[in-house]
Amino acid sequence: MGRGERGDLSDAEWERLRPLLPVSNGRCGRWRDHRQVIDGILHRVRTGVHWRDLPERFGPWKTVYERHRLWSADGTWERLLQQVQAEADAVGDIDWDISVDSTIVRAHQHAAGARNRSATSPCLKGGWADRTPGRDAMARPRRLSGGGGAGGEGLGRSRGGFTTKLHLSADGHCRPLSLIVTPGQRADCTQFEAVLEKVRIPRIGPGRPRKTPHSVAADRAYSNGPGRAYLRRRGIRHTIPEKTDSQAARLRKGSRGGRPPGFDEDRYKKRNTVERAINKLKHARAVATRYDKRGYVYLGTVTAAALVIWLRT
Repeated sequence: MGRGERGDLSDAEWERLRPLLPVSNGRCGRWRDHRQVIDGILHRVRTGVHWRDLPERFGPWKTVYERHRLWSADGTWERLLQQVQAEADAVGDIDWDISVDSTIVRAHQHAAGARNRSATSPCLKGGWADRTPGRDAMARPRRLSGGGGAGGEGLGRSRGGFTTKLHLSADGHCRPLSLIVTPGQRADCTQFEAVLEKVRIPRIGPGRPRKTPHSVAADRAYSNGPGRAYLRRRGIRHTIPEKTDSQAARLRKGSRGGRPPGFDEDRYKKRNTVERAINKLKHARAVATRYDKRGYVYLGTVTAAALVIWLRT
């Protein structure tokens, strides 16, 4: 297969990923060439093309799809992203003044209709199941998403049709740190703690993963008591504007209303980093429009797009 096609991994990018990839255990046959398959997955993420319409240079389309589905289910994409983040953190390349936000993604009609059945763990071929040395610090494998239907697959109904909401945090260099997928109608503040809890950057060598940022910035959608209390418990400085009704209620209580929350205008200006990270993710057509029926597969698609951003930034 020729190298250097538009969107394919460069030689330098491949050399960064190659040591981190799963290996065959010899019991279920050999993996098809990882580089060829990953290039096929990234081509589909970038263009949003039907799996069946992948160019022949990527090999059988079903092999590419199954690799993406399994790696989305067992956490391989998340592990690869975390390992690349760990390499960046080891050289001080992560700006830990992070921001949190969400974005609505329209779901294509092909994303609907997932079968309503209980899902079980897939039969994985090699890789993480064999506990390859040095990879235990990455995200743990997880079971496939539960039954089908709109809510169970991160699809929300609205007058405009099916929508999905992508919640994320981003570092000061506009790169995604953590990702969560929910139905489109889910309120931003309900996922605030979950997004921050998913920030987990392993260490290169001994030591616990890093989970605490220097500061967090978010818009008014995240301004509520539980969110601020969570940040205080963890000792995280934050810049979140106070809602008008919350401010009025506090003033009505007088001295019993307490002091207004601190707000740093200069720090708040950096919140655009998460919006720019969303724009980068949505350059990938399979992220900007959801075509995947299963929620865990769509999350894998978004994670693969985020991995590309980290490799090429």
